[in-house]
This record gives sequence, structure tokens and C-alpha cells, in this order.
Amino acid sequence: MRWSGQSLDADDGALPGLERAGLVRSVQTPEFEGITFHEVLCKSALNKLPEESTLPFSFTVNAFRGCSHACRYCFARPSHEYLDLDAGHDFDSQVVVKTNIAAVLRKELARKSWKHESVALGSNTDPYQRAEGRYRLMPGIIRALTESGTPFSILTKGTLLRRDLPLLKMAATQVDVGIGVSLAINDPVLQKQIEPGTPSPRARLEMIRAITDAGFSCNVMVAPVIPFLTDSNEHLDGLFAALAEAGATGVTVFPMHLRGSTRGWFLNLLAEEHPALIRRYRELYGRGAYVTPEYKQWLKKRVDPLVERHGLGGQSSHRVAPAQRIERELVGAGTALTLF
Repeated sequence: MRWSGQSLDADDGALPGLERAGLVRSVQTPEFEGITFHEVLCKSALNKLPEESTLPFSFTVNAFRGCSHACRYCFARPSHEYLDLDAGHDFDSQVVVKTNIAAVLRKELARKSWKHESVALGSNTDPYQRAEGRYRLMPGIIRALTESGTPFSILTKGTLLRRDLPLLKMAATQVDVGIGVSLAINDPVLQKQIEPGTPSPRARLEMIRAITDAGFSCNVMVAPVIPFLTDSNEHLDGLFAALAEAGATGVTVFPMHLRGSTRGWFLNLLAEEHPALIRRYRELYGRGAYVTPEYKQWLKKRVDPLVERHGLGGQSSHRVAPAQRIERELVGAGTALTLF
């Protein structure tokens, strides 16, 4: 049978955390070797940010938990532990799919109390990761938001977004639609090492061009900048030049932070592939999640002239983003932001 575990009463070995999440079934397919999809029925789709939030959106919607992009630095990884799954390999290979999310979202947006506040898609895990090609949840989410008159934004590494550009163009005639792409590593060898499940840098550059050709502005998250690996002037200059050539309208930049169990998962990779950097990372991060203030200032001084040189100030305005604030506000809302 093409999909294993089809029957609802199949013994799928689900952990208690998944049962609490509303598990219906767990399935595998040859097209996604090594990945198990846990299909759940969610009770709500909208996640509200704290009232004091200063982010440009008030709510988030996340169709998936876990992500086959497998970015070693992803700070959404600890959220998998709430499901009694680990933040390492399980996060990459045990993907929770909210199969009814579009229907639930439509009901929530129909409430009289809904104030049509801005909604962000892609604030936990990527809405256009490979699973979206199978489940096709985003068209229903986009239609629900558009038909309710709700402005929204999308942040993704996934080139599957190109499939929905005609729908997004139609949506933009009725509500404000923002599209952002994450591209922080322009070296394909390093990208495969650190972001093994993501589309190539070239594919994402081509997507940026498709987005701008469709009439959208496209801000790019050059984040995280990985100390001693992607922070050289040569790498950043080459990346910004490629982004400008692809039509990007602005960039947001911040250095990598390593919160909770993400820290160990990334440092294990560093020990395997770049052991000479371990001592420098211990000095730069100490026992905390964030780089030193001195490094942040150094990075800003390096980035600012390059942004000006390549004309990437953009409508969203260039900034070296305060990652601590972004993370704090989203984690406080019961989610975790994957801005990269």
C-alpha cells in the first residue's frame, strides 16, 4: 500500500505527547523517505502574540510542527519537546500536520470578535516545507484569510511558494500581502551541511525573482549569520550582490543564537565538521544563547556599508534585528519563530 498505517486504529507507536495533540494517524511514504507524518486535528489555528508585542503582526498560524528543512540552528527545535519528541533528529523527521487547519481558521476568522489583525505564516516551521507538496494546506489558509479581509505575511525557504503565486496575486487585490524569503548561506556546500533539507541558494534566488516579477516586494532574512562561517566580508558581499540581482527589496540581518537544546544540536555539527571553531564559540557564546554585544556591533559595522552598496535598504528598511526580542515575544505566545 502506498501509505502505511492507513487505518485509524493502526498501531502507530505514537507517543503520549502526540496523542494530546489530537493524533489521528501516523503515515510514511516512499517519496519522503525517513520522515513520518503525524496527522492531527487541531482545536485552534490562530496563535495570539502578547499585547505588548512590537512585531508587525498580532497573530500567527502554523500548519506544521517539526520541519524537514533540518536546519541545525533552528530555534523552534525545543518546541518539539512539548510533544515528548526530541529537538534533534525527531524535529527533522517527525512532522506534525494539522490537516484541518484551514477549516478551523475559517471558523475563527468568522467570529464577530475578529478584528482583522495581521497574521504571520511561517513563524514556527516553514509553511512551504516539502510536506506542503503532499498536504496542500496553504491554499486553504490563504483563501480563508483573504475572504475574511485579513492581511497576512509569509516567510519561507520553500520554493513551493511559487505554486501559489497566482493565488497570492489575487489575494493582494483584496488584502495586504507580504512575502519574505530566508536566505543566509550562499555557499551550496555549507548550505547542504547546515540546512540539508532546504532548496539550494540558486533555487531561492530564482524564487525571489519570481516573487518580484509577480509584483511583490521581497524582503530577505539574511539570518542567522553564523559566526566564523558566513560572516566574512566576501560571503556577505557575494550574497547581497546576488540578492540585489534577484530583485530583493531589503534585508533583515541578525547573528545566530543557540537557545536550549538547539545549542547542543548545532555544536555537535560544529565538532564534527569544524572542530577548530569550538573554542571560539565557547568564547563568543559563553554559557548563554546569544553572541556578545561586541560581536553584534562588529557585525552591524560590516553589514551596513554592504547594504548601502547593493541598494538593499528597501521598503522594509534594513536592520540588524534584535533576535532576543523577537524570540521572547513569540515564545511568550506559545510558539517559536523560525525567521530563517
